[in-house]
Amino acid sequence: MNQKEKFSKDDGAEKVDESQYRSLIGCLMKVIGAQLYNSLNDPDDSVRDRDGHGSHTASTAAGNKIKGASFYGVAEGSARGGVPSARIAVYKVCFQSGCADADILAAFDDAISDGVDIISVSLGKRSAPNLNEDSLAIGSFHAMAKGILTLNSAGNGGPNTYSVGSVAPWMVSVAASTTDRQIITKVVLGNGTTLAGSSINTFVLNGTEFPLVYGKDATRTCDEYEAQLCSGDCLERSLVEGKIILCRSITGDRDAHEAGAVGSISQEFDVPSIVPFPISTLNEEEFRMIETYYISTKNPKANILKSESTKDSSAPVVASFSSRGPNTIIPEILKPDITAPGVDILAAYSPVAPVTDEAEDKRSVKYTILSGTSMSCPHVAGIAAYIKTFHPDWSPSAIQSALITTAWPMNGTTYDDGELAFGSGHVDPVKAVSPGLVYEALKADYINMMCSMGYDTKTVRLVSGDNSSCPKDTKGSPKDLNYPSMAVKVEETKSFKVEFPRTVTNFGSANSTYKATVINTNSHIKVQVNPDILSFKLEKEKKSFVVTVVGQGLDSIEAPIAAASLVWSDGTHSVRSPIVAYIDRNIG
Repeated sequence: MNQKEKFSKDDGAEKVDESQYRSLIGCLMKVIGAQLYNSLNDPDDSVRDRDGHGSHTASTAAGNKIKGASFYGVAEGSARGGVPSARIAVYKVCFQSGCADADILAAFDDAISDGVDIISVSLGKRSAPNLNEDSLAIGSFHAMAKGILTLNSAGNGGPNTYSVGSVAPWMVSVAASTTDRQIITKVVLGNGTTLAGSSINTFVLNGTEFPLVYGKDATRTCDEYEAQLCSGDCLERSLVEGKIILCRSITGDRDAHEAGAVGSISQEFDVPSIVPFPISTLNEEEFRMIETYYISTKNPKANILKSESTKDSSAPVVASFSSRGPNTIIPEILKPDITAPGVDILAAYSPVAPVTDEAEDKRSVKYTILSGTSMSCPHVAGIAAYIKTFHPDWSPSAIQSALITTAWPMNGTTYDDGELAFGSGHVDPVKAVSPGLVYEALKADYINMMCSMGYDTKTVRLVSGDNSSCPKDTKGSPKDLNYPSMAVKVEETKSFKVEFPRTVTNFGSANSTYKATVINTNSHIKVQVNPDILSFKLEKEKKSFVVTVVGQGLDSIEAPIAAASLVWSDGTHSVRSPIVAYIDRNIG
């Protein structure tokens, strides 16, 4: 029986037409394996994606090109993954009850055994554990030793500093940033004023204007503070039904809907999310405008429109939720490494997965819009796979270096935590294919780094899984690891001098000369490079240099962080490494 006959004749299966058959075969050719790990004994004992997260991330990395994809018409266009020609092997380790370390490690082992080229992991810890206690660090170390690069979400703990959970230097930690497509949900007031709110609303209200009521005026039982938040049982149906309600907090939207409101407007402007009925959230300034209108108008009215896409000229900007450094485990390793699109990402979705967490929302979709570092990670994973098609023999660290040193520079002065939010900058897939020079680190280098951290042989072996050992006279520190970025934690107001030894390998033209340029607008540090000219005569030739960073002292008020960049250029390639000095405090 051929595949087409099988899908049309299996007991209990619905007969499929030619287009469905092609879709099924295309899926089978794309997803070449799927395994389940469930040591938690979660009731959802199925490899099928029931919450949509896996489908979304996998299609972002390697989904086929699809025309006319959208979420109910929002963000409509052609959608495709980073490498549509790639195939996907799925390893399901997470459930509503969590992600077990044993399952994560088992999945890594199987992926390595299966011979995957790139591992994309859109999960992580709320805070960074020690390397020997971190299943992601351990699993990705084993992958690195077998020539496989792991990419991991930085985390969604921002804007708090010290929130990045992905800190091991042998995997790429990916932050999340915006794209130039912004999704807005307009609020139109009765006086014609239009405000651009935030949400992903697919509903169209049946009418052009609806009475507007403030939560504090829709209760007879709660005090003004609770009522304006639309909290709990404050809202009275007779005062809310058929109206749009104004709430100080987005947490009151559900209560407003249950009380009979046709829509709600709240004050918590941030990354938009899909809503189960017409909702728009406004920033503080716009919320005050609507308050003024409400107070000054005898019969205030409003409407909430269906979401639409608009151009965002400020992009890319790091998302507020994206986890920040510093690296709490290895302060000398800058994390996150890089940022990539992670806001309002349209990608595939499981049709059995709920669109929102509202039980009454019965919508089923093939595509949806999500935000998170889970969404940014597969973007970079796709780019890493793309690089590997050009350079199949490159080590994981060479691909990692290419991603980091070719990233688009971002303006660190727009963030309190600068490079601790975005690492080297926004990923550039085109330039990453030909970086010119790369910073390589191999298994032995990472072992030496762990030994320099104070890990003994027993602890190192918990990570390496083999008989690696630390020498009795371990020298150096983690700053000596041949990493594409450079970071140092310094004492507040104390002068400092730090040297970073580095080695680059030439993957550009055989005969080439690179000159060093230091980009530094920060008066608190000075950077020198010795030598500042590197001449190569061979491909894969290596050259070493030392970067010296000197500072008179950073302080918590004026300069908690100081950053510069080292750029090696041969006139064609620009190989850029961020240099960051920071004090040990809550910078944000």
